[in-house]
Amino acid sequence: MAGPGQYVADVTEGIIRVEDLPKPRIVKRSRNYKHRRCADCEHSSYRVRTVVRTLHDLGDPAINRPRDIQVTYSQHYCCRCDKYFNAAMGDLALPKSHYTHRVSAWPSGSSSKMASPSEPRRGIYGATNVSSSPLPRFRTGLRRGGKRAAANIDGDYLEQVLAKFSGYIAVDEVYDGPFCVLFIVDNHTFQRISYEVLDHDPTHEDIKRFFRHFRAVLDARGLEVVGVTTDGSPLYPTPIKEVFGDVSHQICKFHVLAELTKAILRAVAKIRKELAFKKPKLPRGRPSRANRALARRKKQLEAKITELFDHRYLFVQHDLTPAEKKKVIRISRGLPHLRTLRDIMDEVYRLFDRRCRTATALKKLAKLRARVRRFKKIGKTLSKLSSPNLEKALVFLDDALLPATSNAVERSNRRHRKMQKNIYSVRTQEHVRQRIALDMERDAHGAEQRKTISALHLARTG
Repeated sequence: MAGPGQYVADVTEGIIRVEDLPKPRIVKRSRNYKHRRCADCEHSSYRVRTVVRTLHDLGDPAINRPRDIQVTYSQHYCCRCDKYFNAAMGDLALPKSHYTHRVSAWPSGSSSKMASPSEPRRGIYGATNVSSSPLPRFRTGLRRGGKRAAANIDGDYLEQVLAKFSGYIAVDEVYDGPFCVLFIVDNHTFQRISYEVLDHDPTHEDIKRFFRHFRAVLDARGLEVVGVTTDGSPLYPTPIKEVFGDVSHQICKFHVLAELTKAILRAVAKIRKELAFKKPKLPRGRPSRANRALARRKKQLEAKITELFDHRYLFVQHDLTPAEKKKVIRISRGLPHLRTLRDIMDEVYRLFDRRCRTATALKKLAKLRARVRRFKKIGKTLSKLSSPNLEKALVFLDDALLPATSNAVERSNRRHRKMQKNIYSVRTQEHVRQRIALDMERDAHGAEQRKTISALHLARTG
């Protein structure tokens, strides 16, 4: 029998017809009482009728069958409160739930959300608060089965993931305390393919060694990399060119746009500070007749500053409605360079339109840079427009299959950070490596398991 932490193929994975599932093992429980006290008035209430409730529990791994609990409970009537109530079953399941507490606390997530929407998830990405192992919890965050999972990554897992390899990968690094984890993710299927845990900040040599190992794995199976997507880090361009040759290297457009939006928001904040400096200083109390004009001016400036702060997102938002465009014109009245910033941001968004090619977008970019240089007041603000990363972020326009973003690997990074929040901070490089391997195996089983759980839940709820 498989131990805790060991993932083996489930006989029910991929089944979408409830009729094809094994018959459940029925376990009977009783909550049938002759009388119970009312929760409101403490009056002893007699039983009116008995009802049978079916709860779906975790399956029995020894016999590969689901497990249902049939609870026979009593319903009582309180003559003082004039109401009916059921015998307490809170130790088995939540009210109106089809699943037991064990299913609700299971970290796979699907049954938990369907059984109790208001109940917070007790485990995130495999890290639970209650261990199924009879042994005490490891203080370093190591999970049983981690060594086995790490050994299996280069075997069955790799064969399963590379069977659907698209040729387009996303690469990124995530820092975890003193360690750095390098990830390679398929940018179409969002499957993690390879990883490496370093105990220092990565260098070009580390990236080259990581890429060479991945290239050897692909060469052994007759596969090749067509495109690579990364963030704007200087770690990757040279190793990509040396290891993979002349492949398309796309810089994630979200990282480039994030830098531009931050620069524009900083420009708006600077204007607010300038307006605050222009406010006239008045003595305390009600303004005198001579100071009423200054008081009105101060009030107008304060309202302007408040509007610029409350609606600062309008200067970087992708698409504006007609009402929002009017609002931008109104709050930027007297500040023409703010309208220029909004116009330039619109031009930047148009650069990433899939309907044009990279050469056309580069021509538009050259004209936009020339336009920005004419405005001395905003030229320094938008210095990011001169970055070479912006040109590399337009490579995807010539390849319809090349993703414009590195969202696949960023999702993997978020999953790793969330997983590491739920374990002890004392950890080693080997433990981090094993935990990632165990999570990758769990992720590989997730699609078929979710399909089966969804079909089973829909059938049970009618």
